[in-house]
Amino acid sequence: MDLLDTFFNVPVLVRTYPMLLWGLWVTIKIGVVSIVLGLVAGLALALVRLYAPAVLRALARVYINVMRSIPLLVLLIVIYYALPFLGIRLSPFMSSVAALSLVSAAYTAEIFRAGIEAIPKGQFEASGALGLSPRHTMVDVILPQAIRIVIPPLTNNCINVLKDTALASVVAMPDLLKQATQAQAVAANPSPLIGAAIIYIALLWPMVSMVSRLERRFGRASR
Repeated sequence: MDLLDTFFNVPVLVRTYPMLLWGLWVTIKIGVVSIVLGLVAGLALALVRLYAPAVLRALARVYINVMRSIPLLVLLIVIYYALPFLGIRLSPFMSSVAALSLVSAAYTAEIFRAGIEAIPKGQFEASGALGLSPRHTMVDVILPQAIRIVIPPLTNNCINVLKDTALASVVAMPDLLKQATQAQAVAANPSPLIGAAIIYIALLWPMVSMVSRLERRFGRASR
């Protein structure tokens, strides 16, 4: 009984539910904006990495490697706490979105690059033989096939972005983890933290299951 009262105290969970619900809304907003920006920037980076002049390809490669190497927490702290010394002040929301988007774009770029490179060279040659311009070849022929290939890893990356939104609590962003921490302090009971964990599972479990189904489906199709 002590265990239930400590970690699954129903009155505490009911009392702190509005705080957790607000934190969930903030988490979803940060996650969705970061995912969309990461997808757009990642696709652009992938195309630069593959087809731009040598100097731009090198810069894109450096950016991707740096962003994949730096811990997200370090980048978030630099953006929120260090940039003000240069006169650049971002809100907690913008700092969180910036850090998540910058890192997500790097991983997304590599996912798109791998998908584009997986398309047989014959597809490019056939498009050229039909008189399609490079832009139409990419938009109408290559990208539709590449996107089908990269859907599972892209979905996996979206899951990681949503999980990483928990780091926004470091810059006082009232996301789900921050709200749960404050509710735990107010109630003097860890049940809100358990409630937050359950909410994360309920939010992300369907996406994890979808990735598994997509991987199985595309694996059968490739065979």
